[in-house]
Amino acid sequence: MEILYNSTRTKGEQVTASQAILKGLSDDGGLFVPERIPVLDKSLEELSHMTYQQVAYEVMKLYLTDFTEEELKACIAKAYDTKFDTEVIAPLAEADGAYYLELFHGATIAFKDMALSILPHLLTTSAKKNQVKNEIVILTATSGDTGKAALAGFADVEGTRIVVFYPKNGVSPIQEKQMVTQKGANTYVVGIHGNFDDAQTGVKQIFGDKELAAYMNEKGFQFSSANSINIGRLVPQIVYYVYAYVKLLEEGKITEGEKINVVVPTGNFGNILAAFYAKQMGLPIDKLICASNENKVLYDFFESGAYDRNREFVLTTSPSMDILISSNLERLIYRIAGNDPMKNQMFMESLKTEGRYEITAEMKAELSDFYGNYASEEETAKTIFDLYDKTGYVIDTHTAVAACVYNKYKAASKDDKKTVIASTASPYKFTRSVMKAIDAKYDAMEDFELVDELEKISRVAVPAAIEEIRTAPILHDHVCDKTEMKQTVMNFLGI
Repeated sequence: MEILYNSTRTKGEQVTASQAILKGLSDDGGLFVPERIPVLDKSLEELSHMTYQQVAYEVMKLYLTDFTEEELKACIAKAYDTKFDTEVIAPLAEADGAYYLELFHGATIAFKDMALSILPHLLTTSAKKNQVKNEIVILTATSGDTGKAALAGFADVEGTRIVVFYPKNGVSPIQEKQMVTQKGANTYVVGIHGNFDDAQTGVKQIFGDKELAAYMNEKGFQFSSANSINIGRLVPQIVYYVYAYVKLLEEGKITEGEKINVVVPTGNFGNILAAFYAKQMGLPIDKLICASNENKVLYDFFESGAYDRNREFVLTTSPSMDILISSNLERLIYRIAGNDPMKNQMFMESLKTEGRYEITAEMKAELSDFYGNYASEEETAKTIFDLYDKTGYVIDTHTAVAACVYNKYKAASKDDKKTVIASTASPYKFTRSVMKAIDAKYDAMEDFELVDELEKISRVAVPAAIEEIRTAPILHDHVCDKTEMKQTVMNFLGI
């Protein structure tokens, strides 16, 4: 059955999946959501005998209904290939009573690869389906990981250009080096004086500029997004939760229909929203555990029902979660508001003008699937140390936030259901913070010395993504003020 997409902000025209992927953001500034959540049409037992690529097809075909089987399978085959360093794509590692879903085996060693490996192929296929003649300009704000994963995905993809904005002093040294050494004639990386929320707001403003869109069209360009606000990012993320469940089933760790909990370190809310959608599709998930760092705007929201970004922005050792405006939460707000775009628009307007909104008691009751908590910087470091000390397994700072919050949940609830923790980045991406948590002596070492030490203690080979940036030349040294983002894009495009 065909599924069309609505905007979260107005009862406007519905669009197909390919149109939603192409546009990225609705004309009214809203996000695209499926008119209904489809239900899995294969049993969990059937899915448990499938490869990652086969599970991806079975999940994604239900959402991307205007793609032919041939088109979708071609996108999947191009995405999930030898650029991943493990055949299973997303392996599960058991440590200290939890299952860590390792989502960092792609080209840039972070979970964003899972969706950004396929998005360029979905996008170029969508352009062909809709007879788009313009060059597509991917415009993205990053808190560290999306940027490199998007750059790697779109580098030298015909008919596209990509511009990535990141907070100049708000990402890890490895994250920055990964971005500024990116090859590709169609790539452009810019550090801004400001934080991630400034970068994200600037990108949204450019998307909402109707005059600019008309001028771009005249010049043969149109914008699209690789941020998690694009439905083409969100749908592939649903896949790995389904895959994790059916692999546990195949390995006899759970029985069919047995409920599991899922823990997700959360910033922009896309990754945990994908788990929520998987649950709505019929995947037996009980609690969705939302883990925040010291920028605990989501924890406070789940506690009180008030979303309030009027607070100090904290730079932490888990920078991909240093976010005060969780864009994808809007999709959940729309849903718990009874899929009412006018009601949702009211909340989003309040967020824009006052920096806060408060949902109703009825809406808050709809959030019972979620549990929110946060980890302080000290707790995050201690979690890395404790897990390594106990098991020898090394996790990164974001995954440690999730593990810490899971431990808090378990202590408070006495819930002993099998639990999957989304492990969102390789420890190699945040070597200094990880190694310092294990032993303070490591802080005296250089970044790449730390990489070699991490290999010794973890017994996990240094990923190709790190090896290739050791000596790579800096190719992007652009920096601009947050007020100059639009002009920077136009300069890059030569218009």
